[in-house]
Amino acid sequence: MPAPMQPSLALTIGLGAFVAWRLLSRVRRTIGRQRLAGVRPWVSAVLFPLLVMLLLPLAFVRPLAAPGLLAGCGIGVALGLYGLHLTRFEATPQGLFYTPNPYVGVALTVLLVARLGWRYAQLYAIGTPAGVAPAYFARSPLTLLVFGMLAGYYATYSIGLLRWKARAAAAAAGA
Repeated sequence: MPAPMQPSLALTIGLGAFVAWRLLSRVRRTIGRQRLAGVRPWVSAVLFPLLVMLLLPLAFVRPLAAPGLLAGCGIGVALGLYGLHLTRFEATPQGLFYTPNPYVGVALTVLLVARLGWRYAQLYAIGTPAGVAPAYFARSPLTLLVFGMLAGYYATYSIGLLRWKARAAAAAAGA
């Protein structure tokens, strides 16, 4: 009879499966023609800046963490504007559609997952030092830089989609 699985191993496997599922769904949303959803851009436009605002006070505890987060947001905004420039927009009788450039969003998502995987591997390999909370590892300047890039990109891209949706609605009302 096989030995029962340890809770920490089960949690690791479960967390890994969840991350893989979310990564796959995010990658699917950045490839190919997409119908502009009513709620999804609003969630990204509000949630990512909110997460940055919540992380910013925690980032001031570590040197270079807050500048890393803010620099990442700036890079992400620039990438979001570039991604919007590369996006093909279509207003059809069936609805509003857009085709994003697959490389920018996928690259940022893979970069964040790779960085978090690396940090998790470090935590798993060395264990948590005595007296250090696990949240300590999330305050890494490089991790916050990558998260800031992702947050800035998706917030900017979502705001751009919402602006295009408003312009398309105004053009349809004027026609």
